[in-house]
Amino acid sequence: MRLSRQRFEALVLEALEGIPDSIRERMENVDVVIEDWPEEDQLNELGMEPDELLFGLYEGTPLTERGISEHSLLPDKITIFQGPLEDAYESDDEIKEEIRKTVVHEVAHHFGIDEERLAELGYD
Repeated sequence: MRLSRQRFEALVLEALEGIPDSIRERMENVDVVIEDWPEEDQLNELGMEPDELLFGLYEGTPLTERGISEHSLLPDKITIFQGPLEDAYESDDEIKEEIRKTVVHEVAHHFGIDEERLAELGYD
């Protein structure tokens, strides 16, 4: 399924707005960006093969790992990858739901929630 960038951005924004205010308000210094595809070095860093699909990526220091006085000069970054999501899903409803899950998954990493806990919560 192929979406315009405008439609894809709207779905990502909708997913972000669906996060409860109490959580969203605590997302400090985080940029959420959309890229077409992950870079090879991003896949390598995660130990993924070039043919594996990566929907989203959190890059930064989780809040749980920061010291009290530690302030990051650069923002943390959440990247949502449009190409892999479009390749994996065929309907608007499917891609919308996976974007929602991916955004929640990556935001959870910002708050220090690891892959194991996310899998327990159904966000694997």
